Amino acid sequence: MTDNVIPFGGITKLDIDPDFVLKGAIGTLDCVVIAGCDKDGNEWFAASMGDGADALWYLERCKKMLLELGDTHD
Repeated sequence: MTDNVIPFGGITKLDIDPDFVLKGAIGTLDCVVIAGCDKDGNEWFAASMGDGADALWYLERCKKMLLELGDTHD
């Protein structure tokens, strides 16, 4: 039934199913950091790089992008 649905690739303030987001990233990333919570509300974290400093660097850079995005799309 969803064969004719075109995925939205823009910016939205609506929640998106985590599985959909993760499937969209397959095959496109050189490295990845995932932070979230499980269905019980417990924090969950994974990273493809072994160095925690690298994972934190990417998190901080993405945090900066997110903060700057708020300035232009409110």
